[in-house]
Amino acid sequence: MMCELDRVVLVRDLPEHGLEAGDVGTVVHVYGEGEGYEVEFVGGEGETVAVITLGPEDIRPMRF
Repeated sequence: MMCELDRVVLVRDLPEHGLEAGDVGTVVHVYGEGEGYEVEFVGGEGETVAVITLGPEDIRPMRF
């Protein structure tokens, strides 16, 4: 399970939000026992691009 402030990678395109698979976001809230995640995606200059609720199948932990 991912935790708040974890960096995550989007695994599918979400064109309605201007996001593509591979975009990196930050978990800002975990729903329940990981049933869902509120994830913030930011642009190159630090501006918020989207804050959306995603399921665990939509993201994976970022590997360093």
